[in-house]
Amino acid sequence: MNIVLYSNKFDEYLKHDNVIDYENESITEMSDILFQKAGNELDFIKTAYEFVRDNISHSADINEDIITCTASEVLKAGHGICFAKSHLLAALLRCKSVPAGFCYQKLILDDETAPILIYHGLNGVYIKDYKKWIRLDSRGNKTGVNAQFSIDTEQLAFPIRPKMGEADGFIVYPDPDIKILEILRKNKTRTELWNNLPTELEYDK
Repeated sequence: MNIVLYSNKFDEYLKHDNVIDYENESITEMSDILFQKAGNELDFIKTAYEFVRDNISHSADINEDIITCTASEVLKAGHGICFAKSHLLAALLRCKSVPAGFCYQKLILDDETAPILIYHGLNGVYIKDYKKWIRLDSRGNKTGVNAQFSIDTEQLAFPIRPKMGEADGFIVYPDPDIKILEILRKNKTRTELWNNLPTELEYDK
């Protein structure tokens, strides 16, 4: 596995904006709480990851129709789809100066009911103690999904099946993809969104 940075400027992976809005008081407070629970930076990264994975529901898993996008929206609502959850994890980490970005995989939505290829979002995170980037998937575990924090052996939510057209993405982008943000903002409900999930990235152009 060869993780590649889209930008060679680490500051790009620490910035805040209106989506990764870690200057929002709720994000700052939660990042502080998680940081205080941790013994060091590595432990903080694991703690923040597991908080988003386990305490913020995937909207589809709880049949929630409201769409969240910004980090503060996701934290307040307590749920989000994969892209939204990746925004929250990046914000929590960047708040404590941990470089974090965004990775995308192309997966089949559902083998039986929706055999179409769509994008799935996760994070790339820099581990200073090991001087390496790793990928973490905070989608949320359930039957058949068991993503874990790991430095050496990556354990993401979904295995990639190239024979079915699925594709992995090893580029870590500093910003969420523009097309994905547009889709999250354009659709009014998750039911509507599920019929318009992203099949291409602006980054691919």
